Amino acid sequence: MSTATETPATTVQAVEAAHVLQTYKRQPVVLVRGEGVWLIGDDGRRYLDLLSGIGVNVLGHGHPALVAAVREQVGELVHTSNLFFHPWQGPLAEKLTRASGLERAFFCNSGAEAVEGCLKFARRFWYTAGTPRPQFIAFERGFSGRTMGALSTTWDEHYRTPFGPLVPEVRFVSNDDPDDLLSAVSEQTAAILAEPIQGEGGVRPLPPQIVAAINKACGSTGALYIADEVQSGLGRTGHLFHFEALGLCPDLISVGKALGAGVPIGAVLVSERVAANISAGDHGTTYGGNPLACRAALAVMDTLEHGLLEHVRRVGPIFAAGLRELASRHAMVVDVRGAGLMQGLVLDRDAAPVVPAALERGLIVNRTAERVVRMLPPYIISEAEIAEALSRLDAALTAVQGA
Repeated sequence: MSTATETPATTVQAVEAAHVLQTYKRQPVVLVRGEGVWLIGDDGRRYLDLLSGIGVNVLGHGHPALVAAVREQVGELVHTSNLFFHPWQGPLAEKLTRASGLERAFFCNSGAEAVEGCLKFARRFWYTAGTPRPQFIAFERGFSGRTMGALSTTWDEHYRTPFGPLVPEVRFVSNDDPDDLLSAVSEQTAAILAEPIQGEGGVRPLPPQIVAAINKACGSTGALYIADEVQSGLGRTGHLFHFEALGLCPDLISVGKALGAGVPIGAVLVSERVAANISAGDHGTTYGGNPLACRAALAVMDTLEHGLLEHVRRVGPIFAAGLRELASRHAMVVDVRGAGLMQGLVLDRDAAPVVPAALERGLIVNRTAERVVRMLPPYIISEAEIAEALSRLDAALTAVQGA
């Protein structure tokens, strides 16, 4: 039987076309290997990865700490279920709770599942308190995921409409108007859900006036705040969690993407006052927090603690400055948004043509919110690799501008 590296790209694509549900529009590249910030196609071509699997491969590809942890754990114990203890879930929970300031962790398999857990735990909190609250407040352009609860707090009707009716009692408010939020929140509001930086919505940092309004609304009504840190969390912006930089105080946090550096894992972080209202059997998962996923996540957390977070804090501003310089030379770039290694170039037109133009030049980026080129590079990216990436992006923008 042929291996992935031996199978021609045309065959790979033909087999997928015949047998895989066609829910993805893939780029016409078959990736078979990775080295650091580089991905290698089946034809040997190398691509500088500025997307890291949509914010997942934060240690790059083939990082020795992750490889060693996963290799050892696969040989010892992959899965037990949550009917038993194993050595790694507790230490991972300890690291995450200390990093976030919240006291409890629940492990799942993805960011969308983490959002689902946050929504359930928020409802359970008020039910146990004897004053059930049905309503959730979410934001325009927010993206929480594609499972039914997470989809209900995702704004874009393109994702929502075919799957209605969704979870009721979700109200969307403006990203820019604090009065809209303040008028929407009441004593029927279980929680306000907001990404500190909207990812899928176009790399949009939460404005200071909205941060102030969230704090005011939660203080006056008791509504919980859910920080959706699936994309912005665990070092992506130079902070372990970006809510810290904004002055927000969450009761629940959804975590995913970066946590396992490619091994599927998510987490819900929960304050003690909310956790006190959660009972055995209220939520569960078969795979969540298994030994393999926890060992991978511990490798990520250990690497962040031993210099990688400081590296992000150093190279993030270099990356942002390079993008701003690039923008100054391309009239079609109207803004640069983001923080740290979470950046978006906002164009005056659809950004879709930039993706294949960059790919042709050996650079991987993607397009979101129609006009935004989104970049989420691995945390290990060096200054020299940033310079190379910017050079290739420069060439891609020039090609699109002149087309």
